[in-house]
Amino acid sequence: MSKKRTTILASGMFVASALNVIAANKTDKPNIIFILCDDMGYGDLACYGQKYIQTPHIDRLASEGMKFTQAYAGSPVSAPSRATIMTGQHSGHGHVRGNKEYWPQSPMMNYKDNREFSIVGQEPYDARHVILPEVMKRNGYATGMFGKWAGGYEGSSSTPDKRGVDEFFGYICQFQAHLYYPNFLNRYSQSKGDTATIRITLDENINYPMYGDDYRKRTQYSADLIHQEALKWIDRQSKDQPFYGFFTYTLPHAELVQPNDSILAFYKKQFFHDKTWGGSEGSRYNEAIHTHAEFAGMITRLDAYVGEVMDKLKEKGLDDNTIVIFSSDNGPHEEGGADPAFFGRDGQLRGLKRQCYEGGIRIPFIVRWPGKIKAGEVNEHQLAFYDIMPTFCEIIGEKKFPKRYVNKELKTDGFDGISFAPTLLGHDDKQKKHDFLYWEFHETNQIGVRMGDWKLVVINGKPHLYDLKNDIHEDHDIAEAHQDVVNTMVDIIYREHTPSELFEVTLPTKKE
Repeated sequence: MSKKRTTILASGMFVASALNVIAANKTDKPNIIFILCDDMGYGDLACYGQKYIQTPHIDRLASEGMKFTQAYAGSPVSAPSRATIMTGQHSGHGHVRGNKEYWPQSPMMNYKDNREFSIVGQEPYDARHVILPEVMKRNGYATGMFGKWAGGYEGSSSTPDKRGVDEFFGYICQFQAHLYYPNFLNRYSQSKGDTATIRITLDENINYPMYGDDYRKRTQYSADLIHQEALKWIDRQSKDQPFYGFFTYTLPHAELVQPNDSILAFYKKQFFHDKTWGGSEGSRYNEAIHTHAEFAGMITRLDAYVGEVMDKLKEKGLDDNTIVIFSSDNGPHEEGGADPAFFGRDGQLRGLKRQCYEGGIRIPFIVRWPGKIKAGEVNEHQLAFYDIMPTFCEIIGEKKFPKRYVNKELKTDGFDGISFAPTLLGHDDKQKKHDFLYWEFHETNQIGVRMGDWKLVVINGKPHLYDLKNDIHEDHDIAEAHQDVVNTMVDIIYREHTPSELFEVTLPTKKE
């Protein structure tokens, strides 16, 4: 099926009145809370097979909703993966395809003194492209975002205050978010009268350096601060206006550090024979003493946050009309002393963050929607992050499709994504499916395509083909034996890839 035909089908999903998802009155529209964590692998949760780490609240979310087993991030790293959520475009079309950094003076920074980070953010989203918070806001939703922005540097044309977000608290710069006791966080708050996104200095922390032994004396743990602001925002919501909260929590991203409380103490006892990591010259992370305990504790801490969000919704009487989604922005990392092999974090999948193998892009994805989604469902529908935008549009009744730009040209034919609302509502017979899923990532010079059970991974221009039905770990490259399949998938790459001066990749050569 051609790309044009695919986008027509995707757009057509929005007028499927038989689903009867949308109520006429805006106050009857469902609230949405999307919790997106950082660098959690497919196998990091107990409900996805993790044996060492306790995640009772997220497990309960899965038991009360739908757990997807073939859901994919938009990219194997953070900023471009989040961009696919915001735009509904895959990484062959979107403007943001990598973690391009901006800072005002020098590409090198002195991280070991007490000065504020000079790095201020990432490549901005295309200012002409309507993104998800703007769509929600124009449909009457109150919008809040708490955690990592990663959609534009400070002072750019794409900061939360300019892109449809009513309330923001967290990191504008995702590079700074590598540390959990930073010098400052960013805030934009209509309720506080802010006119732009500003820095909030963490005064108690400023007397201690960012690196070294005294760093542990800092007391304001950013993950806790961000989570508390998210809870306060929920507390201000009512049944009179629908709300959309995007909680982009940084846990369990390295560095491996957290408050030394009962959560960490529990895992220190569990992993008595633990590992240490001494750091490395020029590393962005501090050394870690109990790497296994720290990592496990960070996931359980995140799980506790999820439980508190659910409790707050119930306390406010909002849980029955709120869709809660939980996922991760990409696969697991091994920086900062993290040990994916120990925890089996790849869920028996090959690959890590920055790779287009399954382990780098297949992620946990759970959706709870009381009264709409049947509890305890496990679904194999293939979806990617760029399906989220069209799904939300269908759920809230948005029929004015956001325009998108591909290679600087305006396109009006919908999204790369396809709404999976029919799957959520149990209408599998009405669910349109992807002919293929697509990823590209310039930093490791990789391209990924999934077509049914075929998976093509292109590395430095060389294609490798796998049969996921019989080789989920992608161990056996069968490209030579199936050149016709390779050629079909290479054709998809040439059709879907648009050139980018900022994020270049090497395309494969088609063989006859």
